[in-house]
Amino acid sequence: MAMTGLGTEAQLKDPDYMPPLAKAAPLGVQHVLSMFVSNVTPAIIVAGAAGFGFGTPGVGELIYMIQMSMLFAGVATLFQTIGLGPVGARLPIVQGTSFAFLPIMIPLVAGKGVDAMGVIAGGVVAGGVFHGLLGTVIGRLRFALPPLVTGLVVLMIGLALVKVGIQYAAGGVPAIGTPEYGSAQNWFVALVVIFVTLGLKFFTHGLASLGAVLIGLIAGYLVALPLGMVSFGNVGNAGWFMAPDPLHFGLDFTASAIIGFCLMGVISAIETVGDVSGICKGGAGREATAKEISGATFADGLGSGIAGLFGALPNTSFSQNVGLIAMTGVMSRHVVTLGALFLILCGLVPKVGAVISTVPIEVLGGGVIVMFGMVCASGVSMLADVAWDRRSMVIFAVALSVGLGLQLEPGALQHLPDTPRILLTSGLLPAAGIAIALNLALPDPVTEDQMEEVSGGMAGQGKT
Repeated sequence: MAMTGLGTEAQLKDPDYMPPLAKAAPLGVQHVLSMFVSNVTPAIIVAGAAGFGFGTPGVGELIYMIQMSMLFAGVATLFQTIGLGPVGARLPIVQGTSFAFLPIMIPLVAGKGVDAMGVIAGGVVAGGVFHGLLGTVIGRLRFALPPLVTGLVVLMIGLALVKVGIQYAAGGVPAIGTPEYGSAQNWFVALVVIFVTLGLKFFTHGLASLGAVLIGLIAGYLVALPLGMVSFGNVGNAGWFMAPDPLHFGLDFTASAIIGFCLMGVISAIETVGDVSGICKGGAGREATAKEISGATFADGLGSGIAGLFGALPNTSFSQNVGLIAMTGVMSRHVVTLGALFLILCGLVPKVGAVISTVPIEVLGGGVIVMFGMVCASGVSMLADVAWDRRSMVIFAVALSVGLGLQLEPGALQHLPDTPRILLTSGLLPAAGIAIALNLALPDPVTEDQMEEVSGGMAGQGKT
């Protein structure tokens, strides 16, 4: 869909085309709006799992993590759009804090406080280096990553996170076991977010539709205000400028974190392959090149590794922005560059993080229920491209059953050492590993047409 006044259809499909600045800047901000909430949510979830953040003395550390999420998402996006040698796809790829790593990060920090963040930082740095190295081979491994595998991985990411959304909507993990958990007030606020988001998404157009989740959160926030669920104590104490702090949480390298982040780097790389392919297909009507996929993977790794050095979480390409490019029809990487600069500006202003930290966890719960559900839906959409013969169904069934089963019943692996137990009970790694292995090992079924062709050939040979 070409946008009037932006350029010709051929220009809009060109990543190197720069639309007029007055129209490119709003498009760049639109990209930020579509991913803003998703980008800062993992930091809030990890801090909550560790036991600091909302309503605790450690809220300052949460504000720092939120700021770094925005800052390094912008930096990693610049790696993609501008590039640096072999790093970057030079495509309109928006980077953001990855949900995929949450099933690994949450068990590593659960109830351990701020001190546990050094383990996360060490894992992010090690995993980022490994992730970047995958860029040297990922182009040659595309044959092992068909929609059956990539779709299953994205679906499992969503399924691993939906429980978190429900917990947040009910009042958060600290409230479990108290009368407040699951109260009518908590659910009312969360449902306001959900219904406003759905209403805007399906009954409006343009920016209101694209920013539906953000506007839904604002609506829930406004409802929570008169209910006494919002505190502004931290906003007044927050400064107007914050420089990133190297080794803010230190670096603690542990086997479980390093192995987990490296293996999840493979999962993230698989997701990036799908996103790059989706951008090229939806925005330019062509297949992604091996160089673009390799560059995008390099940027994933470099962006994550640098983020880890400053206490931020790993980055990956954001799937929701792939759909935005298809909707707007604007393939310009320079538009996304402007969005990245806006993210960096937000990341340097602590007031922004302080305001975000005032959002009640129940409001956030309504938003993440929608977001995590959309992750599941994205996986299902990718699986729609699969030819569902008996072979595909068996691969999907076994991988899903083992992965989801271990996630739902982690006690089944209680006799394993900590490292393999944490990796396997995430569900993602066993599901992806089984799907890839079975896809490579199981023979393709012989179709009826092929059987008739072979039979006909043999009959013809018999007659001669």
